[in-house]
Amino acid sequence: MSKRKTERLLGLVVCLLSTRRYLTADQIRQAVPGYPEQDELFKRMFERDKEDLRDLGVPLETGLNHPFDDDLGYRIRQQAYELPELRLEADEAAVLGLAARVWQRAELAGAAAGALLKLRAAGMEAGDELPAPQDIEPRLGTPEPAFGPLWEAVRDRRPVTFSHRAAGRSEPQRRELEPWGVVNRHGRWYVAGWDRGRDAIRVFRLSRIAGTVKFGGPAGSVTVPDGADVRELVRDWDSVPAREHTAVLRVRSGAGVGLRRHAVSVRADETGPPGWDLVTTRFADVGSFADYAAWFGPDAVVLDPPDLREAVIARLKGALA
Repeated sequence: MSKRKTERLLGLVVCLLSTRRYLTADQIRQAVPGYPEQDELFKRMFERDKEDLRDLGVPLETGLNHPFDDDLGYRIRQQAYELPELRLEADEAAVLGLAARVWQRAELAGAAAGALLKLRAAGMEAGDELPAPQDIEPRLGTPEPAFGPLWEAVRDRRPVTFSHRAAGRSEPQRRELEPWGVVNRHGRWYVAGWDRGRDAIRVFRLSRIAGTVKFGGPAGSVTVPDGADVRELVRDWDSVPAREHTAVLRVRSGAGVGLRRHAVSVRADETGPPGWDLVTTRFADVGSFADYAAWFGPDAVVLDPPDLREAVIARLKGALA
């Protein structure tokens, strides 16, 4: 659901909750921002909004203020809209408060803060019995730009398309996925689902997604199979030992301590410019090691393999741009 539509539906709910009388469609169009002036466009949009509210469980009523009125009106009775009294045990409220802290700086920060605010508005102190933030402050970060749209796609059951750079490859490949879930394992984010192009279940690491994630279909067009366990799929995929590759780098003397520490061999570069060493090391993933090697900047130059060299050059050019 787009931000514009969400704001319009929220305005519609607030408008209909604020009145005891039935409001006609014309009165609603004047009171709620976001509706078009054209009659036909407004009618179609308003009909869809009414259906959406009813699908969300909002008790939308229709009726007449007077028997002689010609146009039906709409309202939402507060007694029908309000939730029943919510009761949580102290430990349950504490867990919700802790979850909100975990997501405080992640993509779900807004939703977490809103849920916590609703609990406190209902008279529940969610998390006040926990240790102070300076004593324990868990964080769950989502630095990958792909997380937001993928999370929305999973929530709305929408297919997506994106470019993914597989392990051992320097060029990304286009993927069309029906996402079933997004999970975190060992500090890395993954999305799992049905790959339409390969006609099989696939798992993708979000850090290897290049460019933007685009929606490939309407909401509700993805069906998650019964019993599908995304966490189990990711764990099985991540348990497969990665194939190791060998890289040769020219590293400036006195620099590149991290590269030297895990090197297979380090020797003076007798064919290149003075003041450099040849460092041979092993790596499993082109993308991850390219990020690491690029961090050393002008103190490290990848000589082999070619796909790793190209990946590092691409990252340095991106940083320069």
